[in-house]
Amino acid sequence: MPMSSALLREQIQTALGDRCDAAFDLKKSAYQALPSAAVEIPRGTLTEIAGSASSGRTSLLHCLMAEVCARQEFCALIDAGDRFDPASAAAAGVRLSQVLWVRCGGNAEHALKAVDLLVQGGGFGLVAMDLGDLPVKTVHRIPMASWFRLRHAVENTRTALLVLARQSHTQSCAALKIEMAAARPVWRGWLPGCILDGLEAAAECIREHRGQRVGFSIAR
Repeated sequence: MPMSSALLREQIQTALGDRCDAAFDLKKSAYQALPSAAVEIPRGTLTEIAGSASSGRTSLLHCLMAEVCARQEFCALIDAGDRFDPASAAAAGVRLSQVLWVRCGGNAEHALKAVDLLVQGGGFGLVAMDLGDLPVKTVHRIPMASWFRLRHAVENTRTALLVLARQSHTQSCAALKIEMAAARPVWRGWLPGCILDGLEAAAECIREHRGQRVGFSIAR
């Protein structure tokens, strides 16, 4: 017989006591701890965020979107792989009423066309294209001419253009490249009742005149 969520929570509360609330609020507390100014994303340029699954690239995107929303600006998310989770974004502080969500059903060409139209149309503080869940070979087939077109389209605008992918693909077109890498799990408490408190992740700017390196914690 399936166990209800209420019963499961009751059993966990009995086993963990006061630590139970911390376990159920991990996502919220970790997002609040994420530095709001970990990296500066320039407007009028193309920025690439590259990292494998669980590297923190999506959490960083949510953080940046939340900052834009807090400034009463609008975001556009071109979701090439249809993997955006509105609930997780809202938990990170993103105001969904200020987000245009474009689903592309795994079609990279449609995603590129949508980005081009939205950047040229204006009105967005942030336009992000998430290619992270597409096959690497599919993203590799995007011609360099497409990246140059996007870089040219966003120039002299107030829009920050982001591209998220597993690996770096934009070559010389991105003014800033950020590589995400997961490091180690962070545990709270003592055995045998340890709670996973998140993952330590590092973000390294690899194309930027200051060459800065920053680190932060994210929840998983």
